[in-house]
Amino acid sequence: MLSDISLPYSEQEPHEAQDSSPPAKEYGFWLYLMSDAVIFALLFSTYATMSHNYAGGPTGSELFELNKAFYETLLLLLSTTTCGFAMLHVAAGDKLSAQIWFVITFLLGFGFVSMEINEFYGLIRQEAGPQRSGFLSAFFTLVGTHGLHVCIGLTWLLVMLVQTEVKGLTQPVRSRLYRFSLFWHFLDLVWVLIFTVVYLMGVLS
Repeated sequence: MLSDISLPYSEQEPHEAQDSSPPAKEYGFWLYLMSDAVIFALLFSTYATMSHNYAGGPTGSELFELNKAFYETLLLLLSTTTCGFAMLHVAAGDKLSAQIWFVITFLLGFGFVSMEINEFYGLIRQEAGPQRSGFLSAFFTLVGTHGLHVCIGLTWLLVMLVQTEVKGLTQPVRSRLYRFSLFWHFLDLVWVLIFTVVYLMGVLS
């Protein structure tokens, strides 16, 4: 249904209508997502290799708090749900409702990042920073890379909120919002894998 987002060509912004065609942009964006998936696959592989390289330091079961990781997961899953609601309103042409859901999405994503930063700060205060062992280096690299992507997504969302307010739900804006929603759903999927592989298996091992 999201791919059905379209407007008559005459409603497009003149300078933006001359850009490369939406299918070409979507193809390029899918290529970007696949390259990102490869990067995360490599980071997961590195973590799996280093996950027992404690170098005499703390293990995952000693460091990770599953309840906090669960709340982080809940925030990100809820943000993906609200992003989906926003896109439904984008498809219906309801700008105000879409903006409200996108603002809620931003707040949930911001809450996720805040919890992650607080977790990193707490680990470093326990002298369990990335330099402590191979396990912690792989952990900070994997989880930190995902957190960086979420920060980029939040910045992207802020820009799109401004564009939505200034330009309205024109076809180029809808197309960008569609790509943003794909990116956000992708981050959600990666986080579910992180929660399972890093936190859940780390605590249970």
